[in-house]
Amino acid sequence: MRALVVVNPAATATTANMRNVLVGALSNELKVDVAETTHRGHGRELGAVAAADGLDLVVTLGGDGTVNEVVNGLLEKGPGPHLPMLAVVPGGSTNVFSRALGRSRDPVEATAEILASLRAGRTRTVPLGAVRATGTGAGGPEWTEPRWFVFTAGMGFDADVIARVEAQRARGRRSTGALYVREATRAFLLGRERRRPAMTLEVPGDDPVEGLFLCLISNVSPWTYLGARPVNPSPQASFETGLDVFALGRTHTLGMLRTLRQALSRRPRPQGRGLHSRHDLEELSLTADRPQGWQVDGDHLGTATGLRIRSVPHALRVVS
Repeated sequence: MRALVVVNPAATATTANMRNVLVGALSNELKVDVAETTHRGHGRELGAVAAADGLDLVVTLGGDGTVNEVVNGLLEKGPGPHLPMLAVVPGGSTNVFSRALGRSRDPVEATAEILASLRAGRTRTVPLGAVRATGTGAGGPEWTEPRWFVFTAGMGFDADVIARVEAQRARGRRSTGALYVREATRAFLLGRERRRPAMTLEVPGDDPVEGLFLCLISNVSPWTYLGARPVNPSPQASFETGLDVFALGRTHTLGMLRTLRQALSRRPRPQGRGLHSRHDLEELSLTADRPQGWQVDGDHLGTATGLRIRSVPHALRVVS
């Protein structure tokens, strides 16, 4: 079996020693090539080459951003039966997709699990989300080409928080749950978007929901983690269904704290005034009166005035 291991050396929990140990273990049973990412978008380039070369397997060692880039490369020409399988070794700070696949949080143990699954032939196909954006200011087509996401996309407040965290990381700060909490608090208290919500959610067959400042689209649950603690605004989301939506309208500080406490509960059931949820959607769209930040799988992608999002069943084969 021919495999490519894509390593993000800048990922939070990835080290050279770890890479060498994991590649050594994989090389005992697979014909392995290794490539380290050197710039944003490099994982997508490597994934596209792996698909074009007809490799059997691509293994990512990095965070969710690395997984997203590789998946977008693998699916550059759309889903198909002859694409390489994907296996994910956690190397980032949250590793949502890896955990959703049932992988251990320890990279060495996760690698052993992957090898055991390959020996036993344990694979599955999973659905993914695909999103197009408009109003991006890029001077290109009215709607961008689809961007695939493995566990989440979002528009509004969550994307603004991610942008703040990315700015801090560019200054040398380490990505931690505390950093996200701090930047989310600042964005909520100082930002204007929750006071002047700009977004509208449209789902086929439903009335539009206006006046939103946050909208999360989930392909799995939980949405993310604070350390080991799951943050679960859409607890019904899973690989067995379509997409779930969690959206918030204008709210005050106590309302936001109540919603967060519900999402962090061991039995999450977020509910309350200004909260809107939808389950098992095939498609939806978001529009905004003014440009809003948007993100996929925790990577900020700039601003847009509209998103079109759909669920694509059986999009990718993964090692389970």
